[in-house]
Amino acid sequence: MILLSACLAGVPCRYDGRANTVSALAELAARGEAVLVCPELLGGLPTPRIPSERLPDGRVVNAEGEDVTEAFRRGAEKALAICRARGCGCAVLKARSPSCGKGLIYDGSFTHTRVPGDGVFAALVRAEGIPVLTEEEYLQQYCETKSE
Repeated sequence: MILLSACLAGVPCRYDGRANTVSALAELAARGEAVLVCPELLGGLPTPRIPSERLPDGRVVNAEGEDVTEAFRRGAEKALAICRARGCGCAVLKARSPSCGKGLIYDGSFTHTRVPGDGVFAALVRAEGIPVLTEEEYLQQYCETKSE
């Protein structure tokens, strides 16, 4: 079973109330091969919500300067519990998200500056030893047509 960022399957849970639908991933969910989570919603944040970014010190702040780290941590713990309970062997998470980003996230300046790092949930999942791919990595590895 794959753990999947809900927004990638078409759930309108992004900060702006939209989804980041990736049809190949939405199809996995429709076939019952993925467990959908949105750590930000699980942490009690509303949709829509003020956009947030992770600071270099690990805290998460929204664009109005409010520290929302605790909501992100709470949601990450709840999403990890779902992952464990459902026996998910890997995760496909939203690239650059302050929750789900893997390897590269926005720096907290709200200037679209990317820096090495993981979102709160992605870091927790990786610390558990569960393989994580972004949707971009998933598409590249499993969905690109290879020319012969």
